[in-house]
Amino acid sequence: MINKAVFLVPGINTEGRKELPGMWLAENEGAKFWLNVLTQLKNRGLQDILIACVDGLKGFPDAINSVYPQTHIQLCIIHKAVTGRLKTVYQAPTEAAARMALAAFAEDWDDKYPQISCTSSDLI
Repeated sequence: MINKAVFLVPGINTEGRKELPGMWLAENEGAKFWLNVLTQLKNRGLQDILIACVDGLKGFPDAINSVYPQTHIQLCIIHKAVTGRLKTVYQAPTEAAARMALAAFAEDWDDKYPQISCTSSDLI
């Protein structure tokens, strides 16, 4: 079995509507991967990215600016904290442990960031 992740590129267009211009399946991510994704988006007609909110992946801002040089890069400081806590859910050894970890995650994050809220039904 090969573990892979689905990488999403969500966005908000100039009318304020959410769009999902693409999803990519890969074993891992890096600046080279994202450069390829951004090049594909450019070739498919995505003219500009005004603001990109990224994590601390080395080379990611450079990859963005090489394809979309006018893009303003915003470093997401909350990303690592949230994903770090979610690891306790999806790396839990049992379903019961995952449910407990999810409840702890919800207690810490739901009030502050309700848009990332998870429920135990998300584990199914």
